[in-house]
Amino acid sequence: MRSVLVVLFWLCLGAVAQARELRVVGTFFPRVYEQTEDGQFSGLGPAVLRELAGSLESELHFELHPWARAQRMVELGSADILVGPYLTAEREQRFAFAAEPFYQDRILFYARRDAGSTWSGDYHDLNGRRIAVVRGWVYGRQFEEVRAQLQPIMVESVENGLRMLMAGRIELLASNQRNTAPHLTAMALYDEVRELTPLIDVQRGYFAFPRDALHLELRRRFDEAFRQMVESGELARLAAPLEVSVP
Repeated sequence: MRSVLVVLFWLCLGAVAQARELRVVGTFFPRVYEQTEDGQFSGLGPAVLRELAGSLESELHFELHPWARAQRMVELGSADILVGPYLTAEREQRFAFAAEPFYQDRILFYARRDAGSTWSGDYHDLNGRRIAVVRGWVYGRQFEEVRAQLQPIMVESVENGLRMLMAGRIELLASNQRNTAPHLTAMALYDEVRELTPLIDVQRGYFAFPRDALHLELRRRFDEAFRQMVESGELARLAAPLEVSVP
């Protein structure tokens, strides 16, 4: 009888572990991770995770936090999934990234139309110019290699950067097209601000997990189910109405 009770105990414990709620965190990424006024989560990130919830054998609990806090929560293992980080060598030391990205962004400089600002693709031409970047963002290998040399001004959000641009406090704002477009519409700036070419970079966004043994199986199940989603065309189907570019 005692042996039977022990077996039942471990079976119940396993069932609880499989059915546990996954804590999903991120910050406001237009069309990738958003929260509506009634508290519902939308965007490509939640859509993908809901499709995969059965394969992950878990319920999902979504939370919105400042970007630095969301990253720290996953790094410390107090949250299970981080939505949307770009992959960098530094971040690979802090998180375990999914095997494949689920979206991609075009990274550009934005300037006032009346300012005559130019960008040739040569970072040496930017020395001494007032450039703003969003705190906590990464902009691709080439930009990051010269970041210290450029001494960019940190802004807390794309909206703040656009306001500084229009006030003449900066000459260029480095941002991604997906995040910036909604602000240009909301602030009625499409006729006032222009994108400069060439691109700074194309960055790909991932799901990331804590780097601990407890999350190895979760990541394995995720990678397998996500690979099937990509191969079936389901990822592209989910992304199309949201106007999010996928790799």
